[in-house]
Amino acid sequence: MPSFVLFLVVLFLSFAVFIIPKSARYFYALIILTVAIGLSSTWCVGSFYSAGNELRFEVQVPFLHKNILLVVDRLSAFFIAVINITTLVGFIYARGYLKPYAETRNPLQFAVHYFSYLWLYFSMILVVVTRDGLSFLIVWEIMALSSFMLVIFDAEDTKIMKTGISYLIQMHAGMFFLLVAFLIAGKETGDTGFGSLKHYFSGHSNLLLFVLFFIGFGIKAGLVPFHSWLPKAHPAAPSHVSGVMSGVMIKMGIYGILRVLLSVQSDYLQIGVLILLVSLFSGIFGVMMAIMQHDLKKLLAYHSIENIGIIGIGIGLGVIGIATGNDTLSLFGFSGGLLHVLNHSLFKSLLFFNAGSVYQAAHTRNIEHLGGLMKRMPYTSVLFLAGSLAICGLPPFNGFISEYLIYAGMFRSISDATLYQSLTILGTIIGLSLIGGLAVFCFTKAFGIVFLGEPRSPKAFEASEAGRIMIIPQILTLLLIILIGVASAWFVKPVFNIVS
Repeated sequence: MPSFVLFLVVLFLSFAVFIIPKSARYFYALIILTVAIGLSSTWCVGSFYSAGNELRFEVQVPFLHKNILLVVDRLSAFFIAVINITTLVGFIYARGYLKPYAETRNPLQFAVHYFSYLWLYFSMILVVVTRDGLSFLIVWEIMALSSFMLVIFDAEDTKIMKTGISYLIQMHAGMFFLLVAFLIAGKETGDTGFGSLKHYFSGHSNLLLFVLFFIGFGIKAGLVPFHSWLPKAHPAAPSHVSGVMSGVMIKMGIYGILRVLLSVQSDYLQIGVLILLVSLFSGIFGVMMAIMQHDLKKLLAYHSIENIGIIGIGIGLGVIGIATGNDTLSLFGFSGGLLHVLNHSLFKSLLFFNAGSVYQAAHTRNIEHLGGLMKRMPYTSVLFLAGSLAICGLPPFNGFISEYLIYAGMFRSISDATLYQSLTILGTIIGLSLIGGLAVFCFTKAFGIVFLGEPRSPKAFEASEAGRIMIIPQILTLLLIILIGVASAWFVKPVFNIVS
């Protein structure tokens, strides 16, 4: 309990970023973020060693006239770890990325930006530990508002402001579906929260209520056809924000789907097929759209849709495994999907940080105006190549491990499956292979156009390597990517334990 009280103290201390001298604001925000990450990390450790594998905090909220229950179980702990890593690395990278803006932005804009970044972090942490429906929707709303403020950092550009408003509208559309779903469950139980779902699901159709949650969380995750905000908002945001939004914020939608699935009592087959079909379509659609992009950040944004599809494929297979009594498919499907949450947060944030370095050096995101950057930006080019290999699922990088688990689950299950199950698994293998093959094609093209050949514009010709403060966070991220790839047992076993 003391650690959570300290977390709340740190949360309120974040408001001081507006009164701290402007020269110290970044470092003050970094200290606040680092302390909060340290405190939340203790919850992750505590959840694995406490009774029942969870920590419980009860907080009295006067204006709600009720006590709010916060729970850190192993699923929450996993997502907290993912949030902590990417958010911290992103903020370190921001120090270098935002430096050129110092001449064109007033101090208040930087204060608002740092404050919004901190509250995006706080809200994501609270999303994964809150069980009460009303409190969950409040922190879900804070997450939407803080990310909106981050997206419109360049609000002088009317196109970016329109993108931000469109993003905010779609986030509220998703929140509407979540509100309706919680109210339907709460009408029967008198409790609008995740705790009421098991009771509701035990006496009603599971599929209909799950669909409401799936749409609400699917909008946040960027699953097709709820994805239209994502390819616009991610390129509009500063690159460190793009990395955090793609790396962790959209995973809050995945967390929500998994949290609801923990309460589902029936209709597993229908739910599993729904998740699998939507995810397969999202993966194929995302990678095909990425191939057609000329904007480097928009290309990466569509690959976020693709990788959310891969995560969903694992989850869908896991649910189908439960429905059919196939423990192998269930274990490997859920584990592959969950591990891909971590893996994607690393290689996608690396690639967005990399795209930011390219933009700062060449002042364009149009890949047709780049070229020849390998000579001018050798560190950046190697980091982009490594991130590309990871996102394509090639060894020895981390993307290979999570996709391998999904494939292994399917191949190990197909021999004992019925005809219908075999056709489903075979179709999924073909779909996942298509996604992987197209991803290799897309990043081969992107790397060649951006980094090889000769510069195709004067600014690309004049480009120079990014500063050390932007390179070091990318190297740290790459080291984690390689560590997961070469020491996969250290990461796969804990994920198996979470799923089991």
